[in-house]
Amino acid sequence: MAQKGQAGKALALAAYSSFTGGTLSAIMLLFAAPALAKVSLSFQSSDYFALMLLGLSAVAAFAGKGQVLKAWMMVVLGLMLSTVGIDKGVGVERFTFGLTDLMDGFSFLLLAMATFALGETLMGILKPQQDTRQDEQKKLSDIGSMKVTKEEVKEVAPVSIRSSILGFFTGVLPGAGATIAAFLSYGMERNLAPKDKREEFGKGSIRGLVAPESANNAASSGSFVPLLTLGIPGSGTTAIMLGALIAYGIQPGPRLFVEHPDVFWSVIISMYFGNIVLVILNLPLIPYISKLLAVPRTVLLPMILFFSITGVYLVSFNTMDVFIMLLIAMGAIALRLANFPLAPLLLGFILGGLMEENLRRALMISDGELSFLWERPITMTFTVLAVLVLVGPALLSVVKKWFNQPKKVES
Repeated sequence: MAQKGQAGKALALAAYSSFTGGTLSAIMLLFAAPALAKVSLSFQSSDYFALMLLGLSAVAAFAGKGQVLKAWMMVVLGLMLSTVGIDKGVGVERFTFGLTDLMDGFSFLLLAMATFALGETLMGILKPQQDTRQDEQKKLSDIGSMKVTKEEVKEVAPVSIRSSILGFFTGVLPGAGATIAAFLSYGMERNLAPKDKREEFGKGSIRGLVAPESANNAASSGSFVPLLTLGIPGSGTTAIMLGALIAYGIQPGPRLFVEHPDVFWSVIISMYFGNIVLVILNLPLIPYISKLLAVPRTVLLPMILFFSITGVYLVSFNTMDVFIMLLIAMGAIALRLANFPLAPLLLGFILGGLMEENLRRALMISDGELSFLWERPITMTFTVLAVLVLVGPALLSVVKKWFNQPKKVES
């Protein structure tokens, strides 16, 4: 959207959708927390595995026309990368090649920075563009109007509401998190979008911007449901908050409503107040934030390169991570040049470890039988949805070809 001269509108839509997701999730948290806690508590390993299978089945959403097979290959690569390190269930080293630095596996930060931040920077160096052209400089320096038209509001309002609901329920599940919610909402909206709007995804689609922004904010609020009602942290952030509450002598759980109602209501009010402050701060700062787009590439690319490498190094203080990051970035460039999508790689990596753990538990409960996929109603529902999402596009194309065939006229 910035390349189209709509940087201001993109930032404004991101602020509005984040506010919508936070507001709707706060309302749902207010009314549905006790009931959702029971649903979350009833989830078993088979349900989690089927849910993540559903998330992977939506991988076609990240693929362009005729690229579904490439997207699936990237998912498999992401699943393979998630197996590097020590097996948590057995304690055996896998694919470490005798290197102690690989025993902890790859971190999500390292993979994300290598494929997108560092990979994009190196691609910009390989394909330099002339920054001296006045028309390009003017397009980047002009943020455009931040005003959202009525037609755009009508288009994105249902998208924001659907994504907020999906993100909230995804956040309720312990361990799911905002990242998975953003991927799921993006995939859902791309599949639900009309054909002409679907082609805009990845090319400045407002639907593709609003959906993940609403979902990840809603998921952050949803992760408070297991924390406040069951005492189970739903994300890394809530895990830190759990430790803080325990340090103050407050034990989150079913008795929190009775023993410390002030804490429960304060959390909900503060979350909504934070969303209001976010909008108040974001909108006036948009003209200044968007000025980053006008920074010359000769200055911007070295800065991205420096902060990417420094950020990965400061997490582990291990120089091996920097070398691994460079190797993955070069591999990402080769995949980009071969027209492979990189988003499915991250999705497969994120879900790989969780899928493996829940699959192992489910198989142990079912004595190694795959019958767990249809024994429980929740698991069977997610499994059926995953199959429908997986084969749905192929079936639709077959049906369309069958109906579009010219009928033979009998003489």
